[in-house]
Amino acid sequence: MSVLLKLDDVQTAYGVSQVLFGMAFAVREGEFVTLVGRNGMGKTTTIKTIVGLLKPLRGTVEFGGKAIHGLPSYQIGQSGIGLVPEGRQVFPNLTVRENLVATANQRHVNAAKAQPWTLETVYRLFPRLKEREKNLGSNLSGGEQQMLAIGRALMTNPKLLILDEATEGLAPLVRKEIWDCLSTLKARGQTVIVIDKNIGPLLALADTHHLVEKGRVVWSGASDALKSEPDLLHRYVGV
Repeated sequence: MSVLLKLDDVQTAYGVSQVLFGMAFAVREGEFVTLVGRNGMGKTTTIKTIVGLLKPLRGTVEFGGKAIHGLPSYQIGQSGIGLVPEGRQVFPNLTVRENLVATANQRHVNAAKAQPWTLETVYRLFPRLKEREKNLGSNLSGGEQQMLAIGRALMTNPKLLILDEATEGLAPLVRKEIWDCLSTLKARGQTVIVIDKNIGPLLALADTHHLVEKGRVVWSGASDALKSEPDLLHRYVGV
C-alpha cells in the first residue's frame, strides 16, 4: 500500500502557545489508524493542522505525495479529505437530506473500486437518517447528528476520512452503531483516522495506533503489540 498522508516534524501553535512539537506519522491507503492519548496532548490540533484550520510553524503535511500544509482548508477538503469534526457541526437549519446533498461530490470516485457514496448508500448505512430525512439538523439527537456528520463527510467520497471524537457523549447502543459503521468502512477499504477515548473497539478495528503525548507520537504499532503492553495504555491513555 502506498503512503496517502505523511506528517513530518510538524509544529503548530495557538498564538504563543505551542501544542505540536515534531508530530510525525504516515497513513497508507486503506489503513485504519488511531491517534490515542490523554486530553490536551495535541490530537485535535493535529487534525486541524492536517485539514488546514491551523497552519504549522514548521514541518510538512503531504497528501497523495503533494504538500498541503500551505493550502486553504477548502482546497484540502477538495483534495480528498473528509472530516467528521468534534462536536459534529451539522447545519442546524437544513434538513437531513439538505445536509447530505450540500457536500455531495463525485470528484474522487474510482469506478474500479467500491460503489460511490450517494444518498441511497448513506441511507443504507444509516437507515435512521432515511427515517429522519425531512427533519432539521437541530431536531436530531446527538447520535443522529453524529450519523449525519459521518454521512455528510462520506458524501464527498473522500480518499481519507477523519473522525475526531467519534463516539463522545453517545449512548452505548448508538456507539455500537458507529463502530459497526466504521467496521463497514474498513471492509470497503476506506482509509480512516479516528480519535476516540473508547480504546476497546479501536483495538478490534485499527491496523495501527499512534500514541500521542505532549504534541508528538511517542509509540506506534499494531493492536496486538499494544495489547501486549498494557503499561503503555495506562501511561499514555489512562486505562
